[in-house]
Amino acid sequence: MTTPSLETHRQQFPALANKGYFNYGGQGPLPRISMDAIIQGYNEVQCSGPFSGKINQWQKQETQLTRNLVATELGISPETLCFTENVTVGCNIALWGIDWRPGDHLLISDCEHPGIIATVQELQRRFDLQVSFFPLRETLNQGDPVEMISEYLKPHTRLLVISHILWNTGQVLPLTEIVNLCHQNYNTKVLVDAAQSVGVLPLQLTETGVDFYAFTGHKWLCGPDGLGGLYISAESLSELSPTFIGWRSIINDTQGKPVAWIPDARRYEVATSAYPLYAALRHAITLHHQWGTATERYQQICQNSQYLWQKLSEIPQIHCLRTSPPEAGLVSFQLTNGKSHQSLVNALENQGIFLRTLLDPNCVRACVHYFTLPSEMDQLLEAIAGNRE
Repeated sequence: MTTPSLETHRQQFPALANKGYFNYGGQGPLPRISMDAIIQGYNEVQCSGPFSGKINQWQKQETQLTRNLVATELGISPETLCFTENVTVGCNIALWGIDWRPGDHLLISDCEHPGIIATVQELQRRFDLQVSFFPLRETLNQGDPVEMISEYLKPHTRLLVISHILWNTGQVLPLTEIVNLCHQNYNTKVLVDAAQSVGVLPLQLTETGVDFYAFTGHKWLCGPDGLGGLYISAESLSELSPTFIGWRSIINDTQGKPVAWIPDARRYEVATSAYPLYAALRHAITLHHQWGTATERYQQICQNSQYLWQKLSEIPQIHCLRTSPPEAGLVSFQLTNGKSHQSLVNALENQGIFLRTLLDPNCVRACVHYFTLPSEMDQLLEAIAGNRE
């Protein structure tokens, strides 16, 4: 199959027309084929009868097709995949499903998303947990994240919460080494916020040994918002109790009464979903594969981020958080002239260039995908240079 040119490939994404888009870490643009699939799916449901035997079978088929494709993408068994609405729901399933005891220790990095931090704080309040935040951010440019985690792990640490790629600095963590440390030394479970890694890194999750891996389809995969998932390792399945429960979670007897959990990760799914989104996610994943393999796409992401990082570093009064080329598509930087980061982002958006600000650390974040054009990055660099005064 011939690889399409970037210009041709980008035409599949209406949101990329007439703008410079650098917010893939917030939400990826939805390809036209996925939008069409959503419309076609809802049309199928309505024309066949929303609550009918035919549609019931259609929903089962859509779910299984998507489960199989996503499982292949992550390097896992389909039986270990639970569908969710987004990353935060996936993290909540794991966080609330553990049988916490007073005094248990939960270790979390100082770079996690506020939604996850808030959940951990509520767990601490309800279950009288010991919670420690370890200084992962200081290892961005020097230091060893694995060694840092080792210093903070305790014999009674039940869970480590980290991201595979940090949403604020773009640092990529050595997941397999971290999991090995936690499992071998302390039998500590590992929950990963994978918001920035699925769709970026080539993944074989089973090989990493990770226990819980929560992701979304609407960021780097460029799928629809409202559909994500949680990987639960086969070893961890029996140790995680369902918190939210519905008809998709259970097995009924002949009288229609619940008698057991679904034996695989589907026990953490609850009830009715927006099933037309499933085909939309499949089409988005397939579209990426038409351009290149996961490894090829990741290599191009790194090339693009290195180019943008290098050029930003050459602009006076711009300080990149990293002192070496990023290992992912997130490039975070600060203004050193005292100008507001938000005013810069606002000014750029008025010019049709989309980035975002972050508060911790206080910076601007630009995201590049494999199909980001050099001319698009040059436009961004020129606009930043012109707006920094």
